[in-house]
Parts: sequence; structure tokens; C-alpha cells
Amino acid sequence: NAVGVKFINTREGAYPYVSAQAFRYWLRRTLEAGPWGWRAAPVYREEKVAYTDANPILWWDDDLFGYMRAPSKKASAVAAREADASRAGETPTTDTVTRVSPFRVSTLVAIAPVSLTTDFGVMARQEGDPVPHEHQFYRTTLQGLWSLDLHAAGTFTYVRRTGYLNLDAERLAQARQAGLEHLEAEKAYRLPLEQRLARVTALLEGLAHLEGGAKQALHYTDVSPDLVIAAVTRGGNHAFGHVVGPDELRRPKVKVDALREALAVYEKEILSSVYVGWVRGYLDEQRQLFEAALEDDAGLRPWKARIVLGHPRQALLGLAEELRRHPEWLA
Repeated sequence: NAVGVKFINTREGAYPYVSAQAFRYWLRRTLEAGPWGWRAAPVYREEKVAYTDANPILWWDDDLFGYMRAPSKKASAVAAREADASRAGETPTTDTVTRVSPFRVSTLVAIAPVSLTTDFGVMARQEGDPVPHEHQFYRTTLQGLWSLDLHAAGTFTYVRRTGYLNLDAERLAQARQAGLEHLEAEKAYRLPLEQRLARVTALLEGLAHLEGGAKQALHYTDVSPDLVIAAVTRGGNHAFGHVVGPDELRRPKVKVDALREALAVYEKEILSSVYVGWVRGYLDEQRQLFEAALEDDAGLRPWKARIVLGHPRQALLGLAEELRRHPEWLA
């Protein structure tokens, strides 16, 4: 009776990881439980298939996390759906609808290989022989990338192509009835700016308050980010993907030279301030070196006024606030 962790086996050793699906699940649950008015889509089950309501006009997670819905047309499946009282408010679906997720996240992988520890335990609260079990755990820093397509958020296309047929005939009728803006050249409908901003800023605030993780009863762990670097940019390439890496002792290191290069290369594409959220108590010596570099490094000094350093929650909330001041970035 054993539980193992997920890891990537390489010549250097084992790199534990958290899947993107797990991370997105944590974020969904955090958003649903938070005070941001998040509207989560209902999930419907059909034999071996499950899907959401797939209506981004109504549901915020269908909008930002994407969906795929292709209900079975078998007579038995249709009859089962019609007999299910819990589906009374379901959006009728006349065609297969899919949506590429505007929110994207990579696998979160350990920054360096580690030695996995196997822990043995027992269930011994009952009479008789104890029931043994074992599981693995580890200590590391996980690193990953995420991005959010601001243009796609709140914008729903009806292009007949996989990933872009967001709206079928029923959803198109709802978009017109709700008075959504019609972007004829893109074959899309768009929510009002205020609604789009509400969804995007809620997602950022949810990231700042992230909760979740397995086996918290035994390994209580804060999974909210200890270090985050974020900005609004033109294009989808991640500007800061190589700023953090392992040092010669396999400890996390913030590479000032990599940040300097990224800021120089992406200077014309970075629209917002660069928000660096850094928890005090995590890599404090490196934080001191980073703060000194902002004062003394010739490549970083011009960016000093645009690099906002604080707690990760403050950083992500600051980015959300700057988005509210610059709605043109969602155009």
C-alpha cells in the first residue's frame, strides 16, 4: 500500500513535479472559494465523459480556462440527459464547441534533482494488526511559467476550427441577445470591458492566494508563490523564463544577468511595470543582492522606477490594479 510522487527521471537524478492540471485545479478551487464573485461552470457527467456547461458568456472558468464539449448523439445518451433533473439549466449544445485556454501554465518542476524520501506509517486505531502504508515526499523549490492572453479573455470566436468554435448557434444567439460587441473581422463576440477586467483581475488575485496540494494532513505546505515575476507584454513568449535557476550547489538562484538581458531584449514589448513578488524569509541573501543590483547595476538602473518589489500578493494585486488603469491592453 504505497503512494509515489510524480518525478522526471534523468541522468542527474529525479526531478519531482506538479502537473499543470493539478495547478489549474488548485487555482479553480481557490477562485471558487474566494471573495471575487467567481462564477464556476457546472460539470456534467455522461458515462465515461465529463464536461462543463461550455458557456463562456456565463461562466468565468469556461472563459479563462477553456473547454471542449462534444455530447454524444446516441439515443441512449440523449434520453439520459433529458431525464437528469440536475441539467435543467444546461446550455443546449447544437455543435461540438471548443475553446483554447487563454490562461496557460507549464508543469511545475523541481529546480534541481532531489533524493526522494520514503516514509512508512500505519493505521493503528483499530483492534488487531496495524495496517502499514508508505508514501514519498521531498523538499524543493518548484518552478513554472504561466501566461494569460488578455485579448482572448472575454472574447469568443465562432470560427469553424478546433479550439476556435467557442460559440455554436445557441451561444451565438445568447451573445446577440446579451448585446455583446460584435468583432466581425475576427468572427467573434466580446464582453463589456468591465466584465472582462473583473474576470482577469480575479484570476490574478486567485494566483496570489493560491491554496491546494495533496496530503496536506501530513505535509502541510503553503503552495502560494514565494517568488513571482510578472508583467504585461506584447506577444506570448515568456520574458522571464530563465531568470531563476539552480546554482552550483543546486539551490535556487535569481540570475541578475538573465533579468538584465531579458529587460534589454523585451524593452519595447514590456508595457507595464515589472512586478517582482518575493516573500521575506525566502532566499533573503539573494534578495539583498537583487536590491543592491537595482541601485548599482548599469543595466537595471534605468528600470528601477518600473521594477516593483514586494510580497507576491502585493505584486499580483499591483499588476491587477495597473490593468484597471490601462484597459487598452485588453484590446
